[in-house]
Amino acid sequence: MHERMDVMLEAVQLHCGYGANTVLRGLDLKVHRGEVYALLGGNGAGKSTLLNAFLGFVRPTRGRVLVAGVDVRSDLRAARARLAFVPENIVLYEQLSARENLAYLLALSTARFDATAIETSLDAVGLARTSWDRRLASFSKGMRQRVAIAFALARCAPVLLLDEPSSGLDPKAIDDLYQLILRLREQGIAVLMTTHDLLAAAEFADRVGFLKSGTLSEEVASGDGARVDVRELHAKYLDSTVRP
Repeated sequence: MHERMDVMLEAVQLHCGYGANTVLRGLDLKVHRGEVYALLGGNGAGKSTLLNAFLGFVRPTRGRVLVAGVDVRSDLRAARARLAFVPENIVLYEQLSARENLAYLLALSTARFDATAIETSLDAVGLARTSWDRRLASFSKGMRQRVAIAFALARCAPVLLLDEPSSGLDPKAIDDLYQLILRLREQGIAVLMTTHDLLAAAEFADRVGFLKSGTLSEEVASGDGARVDVRELHAKYLDSTVRP
């Protein structure tokens, strides 16, 4: 029972796709509270489809998807309330400041909040206070990611989905981002990220899964304080991207 309560994201024999095109074929996956899980796979392997299934944008033809124990198909609103999503191309309101973006998005989500919650979340993601009242039009991609993650913190979402989070970032911004993700892990937040960044997956993920032909072909876990071997990841990644 305890293990079940600890599972924040779960796919059970998941089959889904788009029209006649089946993308995921019997995928099983679990991500636990306070875990960083990196999902690797070639283009078309099903990474985005899996995220869309958790978000309720694509419906399973067979199997189930659950967020913090809530079945996405049965109660989409409750499932979405338990997660936050940061896409590869972040869409926020350019003419609003970071503080104004959070206030507006929180109001839309009907979450209870106050000015203190917004300031606390912006502090937590390491966004400089001098930037809080600047328009987002002047923000770098890394700064926009911080605002999007601050929104997740302000909502107290226990699950964070990240789609290619290091894409388009310079090395310093990438390191800052993953240090932030590790802090979120310490707070008990479950993080599922899709990525092609093998070095980041090896350095920061607790488990790495490989998608191939719509199913999870293999998982690699860190252990005894050691991180995942990047050479092992590279070999498995190449194998997962080989077309059937």
